[in-house]
Amino acid sequence: MGQFDPGRALHKQMTVKTPFTRNDFENILSHYTLGTFIQSEPIQQGTVQTNYFIQTTQGKFVLRYYENRSQESVLFESDLLVYLTERHYPCPAQFKNVLGAYVSMYCHKPLAIFEFMVGQPIEQPDLYHWQQLIQKAAELQKLTANYRSQYVSHRWNYDADLCQTLARAEAEQIKTQDAREKFAWLAHELTTLDLPSSLPKGICHCDFHFSNVLFQGDEFAALLDFDDANYTFLQFDLVGLIEYWAWPHTAVTLDLAKARSVVQEYRKHRPLPLIEQRHLFDVYKLSILFDCVWFFERGATSDFREKRKIEALNALGRRYFFDALFHK
Repeated sequence: MGQFDPGRALHKQMTVKTPFTRNDFENILSHYTLGTFIQSEPIQQGTVQTNYFIQTTQGKFVLRYYENRSQESVLFESDLLVYLTERHYPCPAQFKNVLGAYVSMYCHKPLAIFEFMVGQPIEQPDLYHWQQLIQKAAELQKLTANYRSQYVSHRWNYDADLCQTLARAEAEQIKTQDAREKFAWLAHELTTLDLPSSLPKGICHCDFHFSNVLFQGDEFAALLDFDDANYTFLQFDLVGLIEYWAWPHTAVTLDLAKARSVVQEYRKHRPLPLIEQRHLFDVYKLSILFDCVWFFERGATSDFREKRKIEALNALGRRYFFDALFHK
């Protein structure tokens, strides 16, 4: 592949499910003004969409082919990225086709072409990397608190109703007694959540993991992969950061000191109103219940990871959780 080395500027890597030929790339690029196709590099790892690095006579780009998204769902993401890049948020810009659209259709599926951003993920982030990531999460929520999309109904917007709907579908597809019991447990736990209609919502990335972040040296360069972004509770990204930092898979319970440090850092950049503080416990539990949906077949109902985590949070209790993160 000559001098084309995607390893020098890694993006979130996804499985290539649709193999593209040179003819495919030339056909796609004929609808853009990005130069003549030279070569491509499939991005092999991951599980969701198909991505390629492509090189043309005008430079390097990233092509994403959406395997399981409607055109309207991709337009939600595309419009969001336009909104963010216009406000100088560090994320990949998109390129319009000759018709002036950011989203194209190819073989009945949507695709988009993004700028190739220099940087690489950090495998072992230190405190400085963490502080930058938390800051960018808070800035994203500030920017999107009042953002509205005409395509919002075409996304899975994380709330209790969606969680129950998706879990029911999983149980009905599996059709075992264990699956029915797991769904019954999850449905009951959803009834214990206190998520008032006045709880602020906006756009969250919902995958704030270091594999989705590029750094240049030690400096934050870009947030990638908005494929899971949706209109949900503004704390959803915050609980994701708490989860990643303070409750690793090997831990039995949440490290409250680390969780508090994440919250304190976040509040430097987006103050949390009291209603968000009081209901962070509920949004955290909701995020765990969504994990139960994503990994529904993992573990028997009598003992599985998400159930243990919910039980650990219930043992802490809403008031103790609130005091530990905000008052002590």
